Amino acid sequence: MIQLEQPPNHQTKLTPVVKSKSQFKGLFIAIVIVSAWIISLSLLLSLDISNLKLWMLLPVILWQTFLYTGLFITSHDAMHGVVFPQNTKINHFIGTLTLSLYGLLPYKKLLKKHWVHHHNPASQIDPDFHNGKYKNLFAWYFHFMKGYWSWGQMIALTIIYQSANNILHIPHANLTTFWVIPSLLSSFQLFYFGTFLPHSEPIGGYIQPHHAQTIPRPIWWSFITCYHFGYHEEHHEYPHVTWWQLPEIYKAK
Repeated sequence: MIQLEQPPNHQTKLTPVVKSKSQFKGLFIAIVIVSAWIISLSLLLSLDISNLKLWMLLPVILWQTFLYTGLFITSHDAMHGVVFPQNTKINHFIGTLTLSLYGLLPYKKLLKKHWVHHHNPASQIDPDFHNGKYKNLFAWYFHFMKGYWSWGQMIALTIIYQSANNILHIPHANLTTFWVIPSLLSSFQLFYFGTFLPHSEPIGGYIQPHHAQTIPRPIWWSFITCYHFGYHEEHHEYPHVTWWQLPEIYKAK
């Protein structure tokens, strides 16, 4: 449970006091997400999809996309030190692991960039912000992706893809449908709900100091769309609150 209480210095800003039933809850949730992704992908890669219709595949692709997004959200919480705050090494190991599974993304590099984003949101030095010229959805998305992908990662992922096909004999159709497509959809999902909507400049201008706005949704829909990333003003105001506790912050404000 999260309660909003007056901080010791008696400033007007409220500070969340997080009360968790278990100090291992963050680690447990991370393990569940990683395990679900591994088990699901393993089963799907061995599935015979030659006779399946698109309407049968679509829900499975969306499910796998959701799990991919969970990997990134877990690494994001690790960057904020809240997956397992009792042990920094384990916390950052989980972050490194989930980003590697997500797409061989370098954890230390993203960690530095993410805190630049938090300290300078929606500014010209914010690595997640648009370039000032192309603010529309797709131009911003491609600009965003250029900052996080490298040729080295693409070559490594291509080698893994070809090895899985030629050595493990996993069909191209399975690899593309359940590995490649969900990861790409997840990147767009994270960008749209976690960057584009919250950090697009509103009609009345940005609200200081976070330059972020919350996209109000029912809690169940907020979870499905992007693990509560839509409660973005709350996240920037209380960056050390875990993703599953953001709805309590949202309701308490």
